[in-house]
Amino acid sequence: MRARGRPVSLLLVAHGTRHPGGAVVTEEVAERARHALGVPVEACYVDVRRPTPADALALLPGPCVAVPMFLAAGYHVRVDVPEQIRATGRTDVLVGDTFGPDPALVGVAADRLHAAGLRPGDAVVLAVAGSSDPYAQADGALAARRLGHRLGRPVSLATIATGGPRVPETVAALRAEGAERVAVASWLLAPGLFQQGLDDAGADVVAAPLAAHDAVIGLVVARYEAALAAGVVQTA
Repeated sequence: MRARGRPVSLLLVAHGTRHPGGAVVTEEVAERARHALGVPVEACYVDVRRPTPADALALLPGPCVAVPMFLAAGYHVRVDVPEQIRATGRTDVLVGDTFGPDPALVGVAADRLHAAGLRPGDAVVLAVAGSSDPYAQADGALAARRLGHRLGRPVSLATIATGGPRVPETVAALRAEGAERVAVASWLLAPGLFQQGLDDAGADVVAAPLAAHDAVIGLVVARYEAALAAGVVQTA
């Protein structure tokens, strides 16, 4: 799919954070996606910081694929992203699928946990941002089940912000049940206040966020190519 010889652009849509490390990761993903695809790429945010989708789309020629970089299909993915794109008046933007609990990213979470010092007998918690949205909650639960299958042990799901038992409470409960050590896997894309909060949750092991892992770049490319294959303009 090309427009008058131009390649189809890519818009990467992240949540947004005041922590500078979060923006660094988003920009690194954008740069690596630009290199992998050889097309114009811009990153933007639906909340907290700029550029907004409107800002970024003003810099991108059409047609364009938007890939929401979210680990769960909650309100931002289902409402904010399409509404903010629609508000620009652009009708040449294909909205791809979000990341969600993709098995490739679950594998990254497992790798980060092992790198942080996971031991065979450790109890494991998957820390998700948390949401009151039932779709997001279902995606978090699926990610925990997939991580448990990957690690070959039970994985408790806990939230950092809302929508379920909090990480410190879950860590304390596992210790009360007899766990000698507790390891927390981070279901976050980038560093920020949420990741910092995990360090104070009382766990013995805290994994790093997924960040600009090769699998993240590969998933961006896969979502972009799948949107092109579908070829349906969802924001018209």
